[in-house]
Amino acid sequence: MLFVFVAQDVPDSLQQRLAARPDHLARLTALDKAGRLVLAGPNPNITGEGFTGSLIVAEFEDIEAAEAWAKEDPYQAAGVYESVAIKPFKQALPAV
Repeated sequence: MLFVFVAQDVPDSLQQRLAARPDHLARLTALDKAGRLVLAGPNPNITGEGFTGSLIVAEFEDIEAAEAWAKEDPYQAAGVYESVAIKPFKQALPAV
């Protein structure tokens, strides 16, 4: 099942984000190589430097697996994310 992760960054967390980025991207790359990643990317801060959050759509067995994966994200450990909302997602377009 697909899940959407909508993460909100802590204000002024760009340095923590940059430091944790290689490990964060490695986890996303692993999902991609496993054919489970639909898309992922940050939300640029349109009024200043850095980012305000992230969006990820990926496949997990169930909500518990999605939540467990999110808890282990390097951005969580680095204090980048203030919150992460996780919801089931049904892809309508593009058709798969």
